[in-house]
Amino acid sequence: MLYPRGCSPVRSWFNSEDWFSVWLGFAVVLIALPTAAGVDLLGWVASPQVWVSPGNAVQPVSPNYAALPGLVSLLFTYLLLLGLVGACAAIRKINLAAFIPGFTVIFWLSAGSLILGHYAYIAQTPNKRAEMGITWSLGLTGEAGFLIALLLGLFVGNVLPSVADRLRLAARSEWFIKTAIVLLGAGLGIKAAGASGLVTSIMFRGLAAIIEAYLIYWALVYFIARKYFRFSREWAAPLASGISICGVSAAITTGAAIRARPIVPIMVSSLVVIFSVFELLILPLAAREFLSDEPLVAAAWMGLAVKTDGAAVASGAITDALIRARALESGVAYEAGWILTTTSTVKVFIDLFIGVWAMVLSFVWTYGIERKPGVRVPVRDVLKRFPVFVLGYFALFVVFLGLTLAWPTMAQGLTAATARTEPLRGLFFAMTFFTIGMAADLKRLWAEGIGRLALVYVVSLFGFIIWIGLAISWLFFHGAQPPIISGGP
Repeated sequence: MLYPRGCSPVRSWFNSEDWFSVWLGFAVVLIALPTAAGVDLLGWVASPQVWVSPGNAVQPVSPNYAALPGLVSLLFTYLLLLGLVGACAAIRKINLAAFIPGFTVIFWLSAGSLILGHYAYIAQTPNKRAEMGITWSLGLTGEAGFLIALLLGLFVGNVLPSVADRLRLAARSEWFIKTAIVLLGAGLGIKAAGASGLVTSIMFRGLAAIIEAYLIYWALVYFIARKYFRFSREWAAPLASGISICGVSAAITTGAAIRARPIVPIMVSSLVVIFSVFELLILPLAAREFLSDEPLVAAAWMGLAVKTDGAAVASGAITDALIRARALESGVAYEAGWILTTTSTVKVFIDLFIGVWAMVLSFVWTYGIERKPGVRVPVRDVLKRFPVFVLGYFALFVVFLGLTLAWPTMAQGLTAATARTEPLRGLFFAMTFFTIGMAADLKRLWAEGIGRLALVYVVSLFGFIIWIGLAISWLFFHGAQPPIISGGP
C-alpha cells in the first residue's frame, strides 16, 4: 500500500478513526481525573435522571453544581463535546462548516431521546416505582433512550432522506461507539478493584462461572444461528456475544473484531434491552419461589442471565429484597446487600471479558474463518483486524485498577472522577444508535432476517441460556450463604 509523502504506515495507523476514539476517551478521562483530588472540573456535565416532572429530567452529575439549571448543564455539555469532537475533526481535516451543524442536530436529537428514555413510566425498574410515586412502568431502565434514538434515526433515514444526507458527514457512528467503550474501561477498573475486597470464594466462584457460562453460551447461540436459522457469520457472532456477555458493548466490540457492518451489533443490542425487561420481571420472582434457601445461587443467576448492566443490577436488588423477606418468614435474617453484591460482581466479570473475547475472535477470524488455503497470514494482519479502541479500554482499566489497589484511600475520589464521565458515555451511545438507525435501510434489514433474529433470541434465552445459567450458578454457589444478622427474629 502506498502512503502520502511524509506519512509513514505507523503515523497513518495512529491517525485512524479507531485511534481518535482512544484519544477522545483519554481526553475526557484526563479532564475528569482532577476530581479525585477535589478539583471538580466536570461536575456540571448533564446527567439524565428518571423523571416524572420535566423539570427534573436533567441535572448536573455532581451535587457540587446542584444550583446549575439542567438545561444550562446540557448546553455546557453540548459545547464540551462539540469542542472535543470538533478538534478531532479539524485534525482529521473534516470540513467543519458541514460537520458542526450536523453534529449539533445529532447531539440534540440523541440527547432528547436519552432524556425521553428516562421517563419514569418507561424506565423505572419495579423495585423503585414506589419512591417515584408510580404504580407501573415498562421497566426498560434508562437504556430505553438508546431504543428511542434508534427508532428516531430509522425515521430520519427512511422517511426524511434529504435530512439524513445533510447529517451524514457528522454521523460518525463507529467513532462515537468506540469512544464510549474506551470510557467504559475506567469505570470497570474501579469496580474490579472494589470487587477484590469481597470474600475470596465469591470472587473465585464468580470468575469460574463466567468463563464456563460464556464459553457454553457463545458456542450454542452461534451454532443455532448458523445451523438452524441460516444467519451469516456477520450476524451470528455479534448475536452470540450480545446474548453471552452484556449486550451493547459486547455486540459492538465483537462486530468490530470481525468487521461486521455497524447496524448488525446495534440491532442485536436493541433486542438485548427489550428482552431484559422480561427477565427482570420473571427471574427474581422465580428465584424467590425456588431458590430462597440458596440466595447466592439466585444472585449469580441474575448476573448470568440478565444481559444489560442496569437490568442485571435491578434484578439483583429485587432478588435481594424478595429472598430476605421470604427468609424472615422462617426466622432467618440475612445481611442486606450480599445478594446484590454477588450479582454485581458476576456482572463485572462478564463486562471484563469483552476485550478478551475481541482478541480471541480477531485471531479466529484471521487464522481460521477467513484464511485462504496455502496463504501465510502475518501477525500484523491480526493487529489490523483487532479493534484498536479495545487497547484504550484495557489501558484505562489497568490504570484505574492499579491506582485503586495501590492507593485505596483514592478509591472514593477515583470513583467520583469516573462518575463524571458516565453521562458523556451515555451520550456517545445515544448518538451511535441514532446515526446507525439513520444509515439503515429497513427494507434491506427485513430481507436479511431481523424477524428471525428475534426468534433466535427467544429460542436461545428461554431454551437454554436461563437454564444453563441456573445450573452453573448452582454448581459454583450451592451452599454459599450471606452472613446472618445475630439476634434476628
